[in-house]
Amino acid sequence: MKILVINAGSSSLKYQFIDMDNEKVLAKGNCERIGMDGAFIGFKTKNGEKIERKRQMLNHTQAFEAVKDALLDPEYGAISDLSEVAAVGHRVVQGGSYFDKSVLINNDVIKKINELSPLAPIHNPANIQGIEASTRVFGTKVPQVAVFDTAFHQTMPEKAYMFAVPYKYYEKFGVRKYGAHGTSHRYVTEKMAEIMGKKKEELKLITCHIGNGSSITAVKNGKVIDTSMGLTPLGGFMMGTRSGSLDPSVVTFIAEKEHLAPDEISKILNKESGLLGISGISSDDRDVSEAEANGNMRAHLAHEMLYYQIAKIIGSYYVALGGCDGIVFTAGLGENQPMLREKVCDYLACFGVKIDKQFNEKAWHGVTGTLSTPDSAIRVELIATDEEMVIARDTKSIVETL
Repeated sequence: MKILVINAGSSSLKYQFIDMDNEKVLAKGNCERIGMDGAFIGFKTKNGEKIERKRQMLNHTQAFEAVKDALLDPEYGAISDLSEVAAVGHRVVQGGSYFDKSVLINNDVIKKINELSPLAPIHNPANIQGIEASTRVFGTKVPQVAVFDTAFHQTMPEKAYMFAVPYKYYEKFGVRKYGAHGTSHRYVTEKMAEIMGKKKEELKLITCHIGNGSSITAVKNGKVIDTSMGLTPLGGFMMGTRSGSLDPSVVTFIAEKEHLAPDEISKILNKESGLLGISGISSDDRDVSEAEANGNMRAHLAHEMLYYQIAKIIGSYYVALGGCDGIVFTAGLGENQPMLREKVCDYLACFGVKIDKQFNEKAWHGVTGTLSTPDSAIRVELIATDEEMVIARDTKSIVETL
């Protein structure tokens, strides 16, 4: 069975085409700058060569057409006919409390995804566009599956997911913690158990998905008991452009002083804060790191804040779990920022965490493995996440029951 995995963002559409008989990736690529000037599709050929082609993509429908053409390309394509695509799996960011597992997409599912758009206004509408574009290309005979970022977090107890605001807002509007990156947290949880040679039901793990968007999750006996992102992906610790959780008075104070409307303050917190807001340099950690190396003190402060906040959340989850067997670093920064891992683990020395700093220093650009030393009280692992494989596996499992 060959499955096409789609991850539609607000202005991008990533894809992988996977042969599930051997879980081999046959093709992968990304449509970028959808709806903007300079749109292009980039993809890898079978021999690993990178190809970029400029193409007008005013919307996700046109982006999906670009994906189709890349898959069918006479020289570089992975298939000769669309009938080779057995199913399509879609990443959907917000499933609310409707969905605690992946589901076959139908009109009712699309309706619910749309209803949840206010909780993920950038992501859910793009996810729906990806689904609709897929339907236009493949028709209704090719099954499609939705895999939700929030589903893995639905095991959180009420004491973890409720906010201390009037209960009526939970009843009326579903105001609660939902989390995000659940597909990634789920993948590395299962991978960590495999690496440790134990069942996930026997472990207490803290998984750290650190990228431009970031979250940390506490997993006890294979189930999430808490996670750092909240009602929306804005919650938790500081990220590339997001502030993370704040004293709520910061929001009302700035709004009052600057005479800002809700959408204006939301833009500041979501798009102008985090590493970008503190450093004044960039939301890209590579740029911030370069500035720090050149003596920029605000870039240094941005990193110090980030490391401190990550360590504090890990420490709080150690308490929530009643101990910890393993800590996982994953995603863009988690996999490629040795200094971040070292600084965070230095804070965790009070829990008996020790890492091999020589190995940690060279563990990036695809290098994974055990970061902790044999005498570390907690195992620390670097695992490359693979959300697309989780989506493909769930899609295969659901389609096989049809």
